[in-house]
Amino acid sequence: MSGASPTLGAIATAVPSHRVDQEQARAFARRRFATLPGLERLLPAFDHTGIAERQLVRPLSWYELDHGFAIKNAVWAEGALALAEQAAAAALSRWSGSRAELGAIVLVSSTGIATPSLDAALVQRLDLPRSIARVPLWGLGCAGGAAGLARAATMCRGLARPVLLVAVEICSATFVPADRSKANLIASALFGDGAAAAVVEPGGSGCALLGGHARLLDGTEDVMGWNVRDDGLQVRFARSIPAIVREVMPSFVEELAASVGENAAAIRHWALHPGGAKVLAAYAASLGLDDEALASARAVLHDHGNMSSPTALFVLERLVSTAPRTGQLGALIGLGPGFCADAAAFRW
Repeated sequence: MSGASPTLGAIATAVPSHRVDQEQARAFARRRFATLPGLERLLPAFDHTGIAERQLVRPLSWYELDHGFAIKNAVWAEGALALAEQAAAAALSRWSGSRAELGAIVLVSSTGIATPSLDAALVQRLDLPRSIARVPLWGLGCAGGAAGLARAATMCRGLARPVLLVAVEICSATFVPADRSKANLIASALFGDGAAAAVVEPGGSGCALLGGHARLLDGTEDVMGWNVRDDGLQVRFARSIPAIVREVMPSFVEELAASVGENAAAIRHWALHPGGAKVLAAYAASLGLDDEALASARAVLHDHGNMSSPTALFVLERLVSTAPRTGQLGALIGLGPGFCADAAAFRW
């Protein structure tokens, strides 16, 4: 590769067909959370998410019913495989290379479990080389898109071969109707389903992927994650997330820029995982970002909600398709269970 950075050879996204606008979601929450104290005071949260609609793998009526973990996980497996195949096939069709060249596939998902992991089925459905290195990543949550891209770029550099990245989440399959907590109510206002795929190739003329950076915060396991119950994966996240963003991001972004020989002031492109309106506001406040810097993230949030790991890749796809290529530094950032921040530096 002669020291050249891996590049984004192609990127594509996919969402399911069942569309739910926020008014429908709010009415659903009023029914499902009828016994939650202070419900009417909490419901306006649906109006302030910055979300117009989300896409789900099942019609809204399916989520009105109680389902056990096995049924939900089967819905995840079916929906995730279908969306992952759709996004990956689209990315491969946009790529100028041959599938036979691929050296690895990185599969990111945290909303269900499968052994063998879904990448085994994708290899066969997409007719990828059966010798391909399979790297399933689980448990990274909303940080998975940025982490997956950084890991794929590292593998591409080491293998000197293209790598296929797929991030897919069926967040709706984790909804626990019996959990009438405020955290679950807020989750029902934010999360949707989707998949994104990217081909990372050695050299090339696409968006240059310069390197990754991560930070794990000690003693923060309770900030975000799953509680495993008989009726599914119960969402766990704290109100402190925006405050953590404001505290951590300035130094984290400095570290990311320094890791590729730059300083934070050089970053001109921002592909931020839109965890929600409050998280984006915290990014803006802590990093001094204007509306233009947040435009791609807000547009994805508006159109699809928070899809966990693939969401940051949706933002990157929108950014590289709309922002003029200036050769300036960019940052793709996501936050996830750990609590952690993961990022990839790029040049576009």
